[in-house]
Amino acid sequence: MNKNASKGNALAKLADHLGLNKDEVMAIGDNENDLSMIDYAGIGVAMGNATEDVKAAADVICGDVTEEGIYYYCIEHGLI
Repeated sequence: MNKNASKGNALAKLADHLGLNKDEVMAIGDNENDLSMIDYAGIGVAMGNATEDVKAAADVICGDVTEEGIYYYCIEHGLI
């Protein structure tokens, strides 16, 4: 695997392709492989069942994935 491959790098390339800056991007994750993506995004969201490292890196923590946590976070904040 390419040592530069990461979800954060992929998200940055996608944002650039879409003409977005990182402040316009939200990343949601629950495990260590999501850390680079959460660090890149303007809003990093950890699921309630995320690892402690992911929760520490995130800007906000929502409910568990099994409780549709991101859905309720988005509703609460007027994102959908």
